[in-house]
Amino acid sequence: MTRTTLLFTAASAVLALSTITPASAQTITNATQIKSGTYAVEPAHTQIGFSVLHFGFTNYFGAFSNASGALELNAQTPTLSRLSVTIPVASVQTTSSKLTDELKGPQWFDTAKFPNATFVSTSVKMVGQNTATINGNLTLHGVTKPVTLNVHFVGAGVNPMDKKYTTGFDATSTINRSDFGIKTYVPYVSDSVTLRIAGAFEKQD
Repeated sequence: MTRTTLLFTAASAVLALSTITPASAQTITNATQIKSGTYAVEPAHTQIGFSVLHFGFTNYFGAFSNASGALELNAQTPTLSRLSVTIPVASVQTTSSKLTDELKGPQWFDTAKFPNATFVSTSVKMVGQNTATINGNLTLHGVTKPVTLNVHFVGAGVNPMDKKYTTGFDATSTINRSDFGIKTYVPYVSDSVTLRIAGAFEKQD
């Protein structure tokens, strides 16, 4: 590729990017202004991360992907909103391929027997303009327990790439894995598990 061609290609790329409106100029950051309706989980930009304290040395991280589900969002009366999410547990990933394979086995998640984790909300309560608590039931490893998500609204608007109306939230929670029958190496690998979730949802109607 010649220098002239390279410069032309770079210039074309810059011009193409300049036609996309910056996200900050088109997203809303006030939760009361979100469009109400039915939303579907957008799996490519939804991440479910977890961390445990590993032998008292480090906080070790992993993640799940390819979530699916629905959000019935009522911006005017948030208590009427409903959320249901399904997570394929075999999507688990860590920085160690050996550990990733081990986590799928019978000592840990036993994904052959329990392929999915689910969360179904039971109540939504606003605690600030852009923050809420969502109570619900988490089913993991064949066990269902109540869990509370602490949710923060990030932003909403038309995605400049695919032109779909999208809204996003961050959420955190803490669970004890032994409550769900996953007890391997407790307490050396902590019973307490911190969940960090980045959820993207696309409006369907």
